[in-house]
Formats: sequence, C-alpha cells, structure tokens
Amino acid sequence: MPFLLLVALVLGIDQFSKYIIRANFRPNESLPVINSVFHLTYVNNPGAAFGLLAYKTPVFVGVTLLVAVIILVAYRFLPPGRILLRLALALMLGGALGNLIDRLRFGYVVDFLDFRIWPVFNLADIAIVSGVILLCWELLGPAGEQGKSL
Repeated sequence: MPFLLLVALVLGIDQFSKYIIRANFRPNESLPVINSVFHLTYVNNPGAAFGLLAYKTPVFVGVTLLVAVIILVAYRFLPPGRILLRLALALMLGGALGNLIDRLRFGYVVDFLDFRIWPVFNLADIAIVSGVILLCWELLGPAGEQGKSL
C-alpha cells in the first residue's frame, strides 16, 4: 500500500472514530462494552500520554510538526525494500496527524478506548505505538533480517 494512502487511511479512521464518539457521548460519559474490562469513555485530553503536560498545546503542535517533517525526510531516503520501515513511518505519521488535528481544532485530543487498567487512549495512539514497535523491530532486529515481512 503506498505510503501516503496508508497515512490517509490511518488519519481518516482515527478522525471518523473521534467524530462518532463526539457525536454520541458527552465528555466523561462511559459505556461498558465488557463490564469492568473495556468501556468506551469520552475524555478530552489536553496533555500528552497519560495527560502529562496538560494545556501545553503549542509545544505539542510544534513537536508534532517537527516529527512529521523528520518522518517525511526519513521516508524519502528509505530503500524500496524496507517495507516494515515504510509501514512504521506511515502509522506514526497518520497517528501523529490525527492527534494534531484534534489539538488544532479543539485544544485537546479526543480519547475513548478505556481498558480500566490503563489511561484512556484513541486509534491514533494505537497507530503511533504500533509504528514505534515496528520501527524498533526493524532497527534493533538481527542484522540481515531487517526489511523482511513478519
């Protein structure tokens, strides 16, 4: 799948899911899906992961734009065979842009996936973490194994 198409797909799914939550929930409203295990809980998160550095939106916007530029430059120099690295960068960029759009529109990120043992998060966060895991897998994996599919 082409890089920008995957970025757009991650971004679109993220923004659509947040739209559904905002349209159907009030802030802090929670709906049990699996009681005491998984809930949909609408949270406006003005900070970073775990709500750290709340209300530092200009800092988050600046950092996200810098990371986006770094990802785009890194992508440009990747050899064509590095499929997992390309996937990792696309997931990270799509997720970062999804949360950036929230920060620019609302001043906070819309979170809603609530497993009760972890802070509430969203699909963009899943894409970012998945991308980081793939990036680490590729960069820290055994020499000669990098670039192959799982």
